[in-house]
Formats: sequence, structure tokens, C-alpha cells
Amino acid sequence: MGGQQDPAAELDPEQRAAVLAPRGPVCVLAGAGTGKTRTITRRIAYLVAQGHVAPGQVLAVTFTKRAAAEMRNRLLALDAVGVQALTFHAAALRQLRYFWPRVIGDDQWRLLDSKLPVVAQAARRAGTGTDRETLRDLASEIEWSKASLISPEEYPAAVARVHRATPAPAEQVVAVYANYERLKNEASVLDFDDLLLHTAAVMEEHGDVAEEFRDRYRSFVVDEYQDVTPLQQRVLNAWLGERDDLTVVGDANQTIYSFAGASARPLLDFPRRFPGAVVVRLERDYRSTPEIVSLANRVIEVARDRPAGTRLRLIGQRPPGPAPVFLEHDDEPAEAAEVARRIRDLLAAGTPASEIAILFRVNAQSETYEQALGDQGVPYQVRGGERFFARTEVRQAVAALRTEGALREERPLPDRVRAVLARLGLVAQPPEGGAARERWESLRALAELAEETVRLAPGTDLARFVVELDLRAEARHPPTMEGVTLASLHAAKGLEWDAVFLVGVAEGTLPIQHADGDDAAIEEERRLFYVGVTRARQHLTLSWALARMAGGRRYRRRSRFLSGLAHQDHPAAALGRTTGRSAPDFRSEVARCRVCSAALTAIMAIKLGRCERCPADLDEDLLRRLRTWRSERARKLGVPGFVVLTDATLTAIAEQRPSDVPSLVRIAGIGATKLDRFGDEVISLVRDAGHPAEFTRTE
Repeated sequence: MGGQQDPAAELDPEQRAAVLAPRGPVCVLAGAGTGKTRTITRRIAYLVAQGHVAPGQVLAVTFTKRAAAEMRNRLLALDAVGVQALTFHAAALRQLRYFWPRVIGDDQWRLLDSKLPVVAQAARRAGTGTDRETLRDLASEIEWSKASLISPEEYPAAVARVHRATPAPAEQVVAVYANYERLKNEASVLDFDDLLLHTAAVMEEHGDVAEEFRDRYRSFVVDEYQDVTPLQQRVLNAWLGERDDLTVVGDANQTIYSFAGASARPLLDFPRRFPGAVVVRLERDYRSTPEIVSLANRVIEVARDRPAGTRLRLIGQRPPGPAPVFLEHDDEPAEAAEVARRIRDLLAAGTPASEIAILFRVNAQSETYEQALGDQGVPYQVRGGERFFARTEVRQAVAALRTEGALREERPLPDRVRAVLARLGLVAQPPEGGAARERWESLRALAELAEETVRLAPGTDLARFVVELDLRAEARHPPTMEGVTLASLHAAKGLEWDAVFLVGVAEGTLPIQHADGDDAAIEEERRLFYVGVTRARQHLTLSWALARMAGGRRYRRRSRFLSGLAHQDHPAAALGRTTGRSAPDFRSEVARCRVCSAALTAIMAIKLGRCERCPADLDEDLLRRLRTWRSERARKLGVPGFVVLTDATLTAIAEQRPSDVPSLVRIAGIGATKLDRFGDEVISLVRDAGHPAEFTRTE
């Protein structure tokens, strides 16, 4: 070992069992903060030190370059020099370059830097939209299909089977997908998914190649195994052949990439595939305080249909710390201002800015917090996404506003701004999701900024507003070496901070609106929330706002994932509102049957607001009217019916007969977007069915 430390030293009993397990199949179920990277790198170093395998015979794969680099650094510190630690794609690229001359024989095909130009050409041939957002969504759909081993011909049946929302009608996606593959082949180029597809095919179809590879690599390690796609599993199977010298590590509770084709099923089925496998459960959490660990456990333990491999219960190992804080705000600007103020307090108390993070569900939420931190003079950096003023749609909008500002016109500033942004995609109704929704959110943020500017400085014209935008953009360049991190929950995976502010924990945002009506999608949102909670070491604040804009209608509800989190077994939870009104009582938020008051846990029961055994009191005529209305709306919008409102939501409406806004928003599936788009029509249908309103609609 060259004087380096013993790989099995300073490990807890479970980590040590994983490290010292004999060669062969090993499955490490590792909860958040339990030292999984430490464990698997120590296992590799142990196998090398004991002479069970040569360093060059080990291939360790993970999913990001950052994770691969961290693994290599740790292996070097353990004197395991020569072990290959790569991403799946990097490993496949090396193998394909090496074997290509033998199996293909001609010049190697070029690797695409970006698939968007080819997707654009394919879309033009198919007669579909070619704006950047549509192309990004089509590219993502092609990536999902290839990662899921779905051909263009199989695509329509596959998306129908999983109720997947598509960026265009399925037949149009098929045409773009088929054109894309044809264009690539004609140009002799590969995309990143092709690296995996061709690597698997070469191993499967050329026995001599497979034999040479398997003679070189004898032992395999896969990190974050819960994120493996069917395509990556196919490559892994090709690498292994009939062998079983495989160590996998993962946590099914952190599966948050199902939308991209990832599945925890290979992790959960590992003991079934390898009956003699050593299975080790890591549950000692060295990252977070017991208070945060307790909260995380309660977040995930109510998840529906949890397989045995997901039932890890974390055990906090750190000294006690402050209780998690729950804050309700009247509106998003107030929420952001309070977060910024609390961050200033943490900085004053000695917490480094780089050890503080604000986490949100979608990147479009970033701008409000960028502004609030800027107003407080707090440095920050945006991770996993462009800075707000650097986003393509924002730069385009500012350029268009600059041109418009040179024209003399007497219309109010907000009207002029919205007119310009309308030409760039700020339509009245927001898109359901994807890149188009993110673009729409960015443009709406600019429109609301114009309204806020007029409130603060009534005489501001468009030319002055553009100058204000330039000043704001210039001020958003703090030193990159030290700053509060702003990141989406997906971008935060694998990271941790001393203090985490998990913001926007409201229905329609977390869980995201388009997940409603799909139990599997809701459970993925719950896992995403769990990932956010487990990023915090010592300080955790969860917050939400009842309205988007200052002074706006307070129709939002706190997320269903918060129900019961301040239960009797967590009496120290800090609750409050920035408005000075009484703190919310989370214990009363446990969903209860409206008939018998029993606690509800099943998702369908929560949606309907009653136990399955309790009488439905269903208005059949109203339900028929609702379904007819939904069919017509879905036809006009060109979307499946469930995108408008799900069957469960329609049934709940027909049972509860909400005739005003307060009663309508209490129904699961009616968030801010659904209320804005369909609320008046639904209330009108209920009233027309003979259920008079008890209240009038108020702002």
C-alpha cells in the first residue's frame, strides 16, 4: 500500500462489511449521507491491496464527470493507481474508438457536439415546429426513447403505455425521430446515446471483441445504480457476459430521473438476478443533524408502494442541531426577501456563503432570489442553469425591448413590455412544461419586473427600463469563488451545504403541476423533495408563498408533502409566517376523510377527499358534463384529456361540487395554473348543475 492507510480502517460495521465482502456480486443500499463513495472506493482499494484484482482490471462507472473525478481522486489517495473511473459514455467512447477499426474498418464516425442542428433539420423535413424550445423538447424525447431502447416504430405505443406527455403529437415525434436517425447515418455521425448503443452491439455481435474486453476488465463497480437506464444496463450486461464480479451502490429513494429513462428496478432486482449476492444497507447518516434526518425519514416513509430495497431509515450520527424551520409567506417577493435576510444573518454568524444554498424546483424560480440576494448585497452563483440575464430568451427580450425603447410612444410601460414579449412567446396561457414553459416563465418574470418598476417609479419609460435591466445584469456578477448557490433540485443531487433553503414548496410547483394525476410522477416529486431535504447538514428552512406577485390573489396551497411533518414526534419544529399572523398548524394538515374524518394516506383517497369505504355522494350528471367539457377543451388545445384535468379530479369535483374559488382549490389537482386556465369554467359548470355558490369569487 505504499504507506497509505488501510482501506478497511475507520469504517462503521456496515461500511466495513461492504468493503471486505469477497469478489462477486455486492449490492450496497446506501442512504443519503451514509458515505457511499467512501465505501466503494475503499472496497476497490481493498480488492487491489489484497491482490484479488489488478488495478487496471477494475472499471468503475458513474453518471457525471464530477462524480468520476471525485472517485479517481479518492482512489489515488488510497494508492489504487490505474483503476479506471469514468462515466458510462466516456467508457463507451474509449472502447468504441479502440474496436472500431476491427469491426467497421473505415474511418471512425464523428461525435456530435450538439444534436440540435440535426434535430432542426429532421423537424423541418417532418413539418413540425423549429423554434429552439420545441427542438430542445424533441431532442429530449429522442434521448428518452434511445435510453429506454424504444425505436421510432415503438414510440407511440410506449408513450401511451406510460401516459407520457409528449412535446408534439406522437406521430410527429416519430417522424422527427426517424428523420434524425436517417440524417445521422447519412452524415456518418454519432450522438452520445449511439456510443452506448454501438458499444453494446459490438460486444453482443463480435465474440472476439467481447472476449478481449472481458480479459482486460475483470471487476466492475457502478455508482448511483438507481439512475441506470435500460440502455446503460444493456451495456453493463454486455461488459459482464456470464460473470458476476459486480459491485453496485445506490438509493432507490433518490431516483429522480425517471423522465429521462432511469429506473431503480435493476437495483431492487439485483438480489434476484444474483441469488448469492452480498447485500449491505448503509443507514448511518454522517451528513445531517438528527433533526434533519428525522424530517427526511418522515418525508419518504409515507411514499406509496415502497419496495423492500427502498425502506432505508436513516440514523443521524451528528450532534443535535437547530430544528428545521417552516415559513409561509403572502407572496414570492416576500418569501425571497425573507430568505435573503436569513442568509445575511447566517453570513454574519460566520457561515461561509459557499456553504449556503437556495434550492428550487424549476430554473425559472431563480430570478426572484437573484434579485433578493442582490438587493441585500449577498454574492451568489447559479448552478445547473444559466444566470437569469444570460438566458437566451432573456437576452433576446432585452434586445427587442431596447429596439422598441428607441420609439416614442405614450402607452404605459407594462403594456409596451408585454406587447414586445408577446411576440417572443409570452402568451396568455402557459405551456404545460418543458423548455417552452421555462422560456414562458422567464418572459413573464420580465413583464412582472416592468409592473414592479412602475409601482416604485411611476414615471419610468421603456428606454429607462432597459437601462435598469442592464444595471441589474451588470450587478449579477459576484466573485465565483465565494457565493450562495442557487440550484434546481435536480442540479443539487450529489451536493451538500451547511444551510439549505428549500423554497417554493407549494402545490403546482412541488409537486410540479403536470405531475398531478400520475401516481408514479407524484412519487418521483416526493423523492425529489427528499433529495432537497437531505442536502442540508445543519440548517434547513422550508418555505412557500400563497401568491406569486406582491398583492396578488392568495390561492396557492402549501405542498401536500408537508402534511404531518411537524408531528408530535418532532415538537421542536419551528413554524411561522413573515406576515405576523399565527403560525400554521401542520398537524391539522394530515389529509382526512370529509365523511368520517379518518386520516387518508392513499393518493386516490387524498384526491377524492374520502375513504374508499365512505359513500361517494357523486353527482353523475355533473360528472358527465365535466367529461364532455374536458373532451372539448382537450380537443381545442390539442392535448390528451388528462392534461386538462384527470379522471380523479373530475370525480372529486362531481362529489364535492365546489362553487367558488376557495372550495375549488381545496381539491387535489387544482393548482394555480389549472385555476387560471379552467377555474371559471368549472365553477360555472357546477353552478349550472344546480349547486348555487355560497361565496362570490374574490381576488
